[in-house]
Amino acid sequence: MIFDIEMIKKRYQSMSSRIASARKVTGKPMTLAEKVLYSHLWEGVKLQNFERGEDYVDFAPDRVAMQDATAQMALLQFMQAGRQTAAVPSTVHCDHLIQAKTGAEADLGIAMDVNKEVYNFLSSVSNKYGIGFWKPGAGIIHQVVLENYAFPGGMMIGTDSHTVNAGGLGMIAIGVGGADAVDVMSGMAWELKFPKLIGIKLTGKLSGWTSAKDVILKVAGILTVKGGTGCIVEYFGEGARSLSCTGKGTICNMGAEIGATTSIFGFDDKMYQYLVATKRTEIADLARNIAADLTADDEVYANPEKYFDQVIELNLSELEPHINGPFSPDLAWSLSKFADAVRDNGYPEKLEVGLIGSCTNSSYEDISRSASLATQAVDKKLKVHSQFIITPGSEQVRYTIERDGFIDTFEKIGGVVLANACGPCIGQWAREGAEKQEKNSIITSFNRNFAKRADGNPNTHSFVASPEIVTALSIAGKLTFNPIKDKLINSDGIEVMLEEPKGEELPPRGFDVVDPGYQAPASDGSKIEVVVAPDSERLQLLEPFKEWEGTDLTGLKLLIKAKGKCTTDHISMAGPWLRFRGHLDNISNNMLTGAVNSFNEKTNTVKNQLTGEYAGVPDVQRIYKSQGFGSIVVGDENYGEGSSREHAAMEPRHLGVRAILVKSFARIHETNLKKQGMLGLTFAKKEDYDNIREDDTIDIIGLKEFAPNIPLKLVLHHNDGTTDEIKVNHSYNEAQIEWFHAGSALNLIKRGIGA
Repeated sequence: MIFDIEMIKKRYQSMSSRIASARKVTGKPMTLAEKVLYSHLWEGVKLQNFERGEDYVDFAPDRVAMQDATAQMALLQFMQAGRQTAAVPSTVHCDHLIQAKTGAEADLGIAMDVNKEVYNFLSSVSNKYGIGFWKPGAGIIHQVVLENYAFPGGMMIGTDSHTVNAGGLGMIAIGVGGADAVDVMSGMAWELKFPKLIGIKLTGKLSGWTSAKDVILKVAGILTVKGGTGCIVEYFGEGARSLSCTGKGTICNMGAEIGATTSIFGFDDKMYQYLVATKRTEIADLARNIAADLTADDEVYANPEKYFDQVIELNLSELEPHINGPFSPDLAWSLSKFADAVRDNGYPEKLEVGLIGSCTNSSYEDISRSASLATQAVDKKLKVHSQFIITPGSEQVRYTIERDGFIDTFEKIGGVVLANACGPCIGQWAREGAEKQEKNSIITSFNRNFAKRADGNPNTHSFVASPEIVTALSIAGKLTFNPIKDKLINSDGIEVMLEEPKGEELPPRGFDVVDPGYQAPASDGSKIEVVVAPDSERLQLLEPFKEWEGTDLTGLKLLIKAKGKCTTDHISMAGPWLRFRGHLDNISNNMLTGAVNSFNEKTNTVKNQLTGEYAGVPDVQRIYKSQGFGSIVVGDENYGEGSSREHAAMEPRHLGVRAILVKSFARIHETNLKKQGMLGLTFAKKEDYDNIREDDTIDIIGLKEFAPNIPLKLVLHHNDGTTDEIKVNHSYNEAQIEWFHAGSALNLIKRGIGA
């Protein structure tokens, strides 16, 4: 079944003329990213040479995708918008709420029981509003999108930061908050600051132990978690064309870890082959007919320095396997240097668990190469010394690898296959013994490895590598093992070496599946009723946020000054809190509980200025709200890095926080704050962060004249009676200022639709 084929045909029919018009106006050859962006301008937007990193532009995405944890809040908002159906093709994917514990069948059964209320809600809302619904067990959103919906030259948004995975099939795919999804599903334009462009030229060809995962691990080490912020990363060159389509997806997926808006590859034979293999030959042929529009102009790749804001070149023939971590996905080590890094830094050498799969690395190619190593372990009489866990990305992949014997191979070495879901990658892992908080090491083929993310243990040293390296190190049972040169002792006491992994990009016998897990929406959803029990602990209908009161904000209490890394995991933890993603008040009890208070170096312990006592962050904030006091949160660099979860913006808004003041924001989180009617501010002088004191009461001055590019003033009232004034900047344009005035972007949408 080919989804949305008429929409894709229409898009392709207009693409060439739109690109030609844009090339004429810009007066220069165009990158692929520019071609896709300009061909998706919202109707009525004046065609001009947009300034990268400066101009806000309205776009018309082709589709929206939502995973179950974020879909709850997105759809609760959409229900308020007054639409009868979603304005663009949209889907919901149930992948986040399945907790990994014992194995696929048991874990899925428990999830179906525990999350029944939420699944029923998502199913009924999808059915009512014309939204495709992928049932629990169908697969991880990004793999399912790649297999069914992504198409070269398309544009989509998704309520998950790893939506960018679809760039592996030539799409501009961008992670957003639920409010952005509501805009697009409501038939509104989607606004984005026109991105800067990073070009990465890949030469040579991968071989041996090196895989596509090592490309992005290397790039993450070069650009760091902030280096791609505000940018689209475009990969090109002979090396790019040599990579499998799913390998390209892996690279794009983990582009979220460098802060990139998205990443993209141009259409090539590998994409054509993948489309054919996933039974979308008609799309493959349509794309081939306009192939020149689905890659950059020749002049761009011939002279990339003239057309990209930054250019990086990597020779795949010389690239080593990499292992990144712990605690940050950009701490990159080449395999040849990793053993010394383990010893020099005192990382636990014993490897407790190796985990492969996830949305980043669960392709047939990944699994087949890992299975080749598992086969060697059996044949060479090697005992596997670490726990070994496999997470298939979709039911189609799982069914196919079972048919081809790979699951049986993994089970022979003690591997445990989990449900087709996110599981440990997002903290949905009931890991035995994690509550002891013992120092230990794990290695995964996932994308993120922030402290506590996988198992809730702050002392778990989590490292990221390719599935092949994860499998090899799991067999050895220690981080210092280098499979390229080190030998192992088998059960007969004989020294043996692992040979290079072998695999197939696509299954030789084709993909197969009995039930992919898809539920089509009702042809007429007008009579379908969506019920939310008023006493539900999991779901809560939303109340609109209040409009701005028309005055400056004075008397705000400092809630917390967060120190160092403050990701969305720190602001709104996942793991056990996922069960409350549809209940704003309940999930607000985790607000900023992971942030480190700069005044005492503790988490979830802040001073209540009304009593002088210390308590949890949400507890103190609820007291401030009950007493009529607004508050302000202060943060460090790249505040809100990580997931696209808008709960990290909605929780402070719900509990009465009025502003977030930081040194710098991660892109998605800053947008989420704006959408919810919050003030997202940055220090004009970063050293003013040090002027914020624990007992400060703060005024925000200049809101009556709130306008683009005009700074605001903060008055810091210190406990000793002195005051300081500091200047703060913002990036609000006129439309976003209206969101603030209205109380939220959704409030404006409702006015426009007349709900």
